[in-house]
Amino acid sequence: MRITEQQILHALSQVEDPDFKKDLVSLGMIKDLTFSDDNIKFTIELTTPACPMKEKLENDCRNAIAQLVSNVVKVDIDFSSRVTTLRDVKSDILPSVKNIITVASGKGGVGKSTVSVNLALALLRSGARVGLIDADIYGPSVPTMLGLQSARPTIQKIDDKNKIVPVDYLGMQVMSIGFLIQDKQPVAWRGPMATSALRQIITDVLWEDLDYLVLDLPPGTGDIHLTLAQLVPVTGAVVVTTPQEVALADARKAIAFYQLESVHVPVLGVVENMSYFTPPELPDKKYYIFGKGGGRLLAQQFEVPFLGELPIEQDIREGGDFGKPIALQTSTVASKAFEQLAQTVAQQIAVQNATLEVKA
Repeated sequence: MRITEQQILHALSQVEDPDFKKDLVSLGMIKDLTFSDDNIKFTIELTTPACPMKEKLENDCRNAIAQLVSNVVKVDIDFSSRVTTLRDVKSDILPSVKNIITVASGKGGVGKSTVSVNLALALLRSGARVGLIDADIYGPSVPTMLGLQSARPTIQKIDDKNKIVPVDYLGMQVMSIGFLIQDKQPVAWRGPMATSALRQIITDVLWEDLDYLVLDLPPGTGDIHLTLAQLVPVTGAVVVTTPQEVALADARKAIAFYQLESVHVPVLGVVENMSYFTPPELPDKKYYIFGKGGGRLLAQQFEVPFLGELPIEQDIREGGDFGKPIALQTSTVASKAFEQLAQTVAQQIAVQNATLEVKA
């Protein structure tokens, strides 16, 4: 019996994407299908290169073909990705950026910059095109965390306008006010000056073809946050907290801020940083030093996703201090945690974009 395209597509229509709850064929995820009686080859186009479900999708496709087409035919499956967006590509603000992610916290000291840097790098390592803005005008830390203290952006003239070329870090585009001032120079600016500087490093920078632009925000809900909400079409916010109540109280305010009618930025979820400590000699053991479950409970209270727990580790601290972020390592507890965070955030964005597109 000869294999037909209809048989193959019927088999693949039995495979459901776990995020969208629809089959791969109706979602248009099956690309470049070729076949003979001996071989079937096709590509699954994912909505993000950070998709954690590749192995499951591949296994489900193979099983469906074996059951409904042939159990002896050779099956070759490739993966590609096309990051979704609801952005208007004709927008004057960040026209080459598909998705804008703000990383926020209600208070300082919860590791927001650590999360921002390592989330951005984990997305980059997945194959996405990523940019990072250090939007903490008064306390920029990204240059130190990436070992870029001496880096300076260049200027390029585009259509008679001077554009700032962001600093390149392993293929990631990075911009910070820290690149424009001396290391020991304080930023003694009133609110309007700070927001003007932020506006410049967003709109006057030559950002090129990004799937994700991560913004590391200062703590609180002040001028910078309101300016961003008015200026930038943010895809979603990641709220960082630590488990103890003093941090959770401020994180509640951060989530409530994004849910204000005048702000109305979707909250992608809550991530709990410094959640537990795992001794190197006891890799299966977790010590919840600052309490347990606070971030998950916070997410439940506001009915937003819980994005996961991040460990407290000396390697994370040293990576930030010495410009070697932990997300660049492999096979450690912390690097895997950030990899999982990147996958979950990318999933939330893809599902949100698909849901809002259907509603529109």
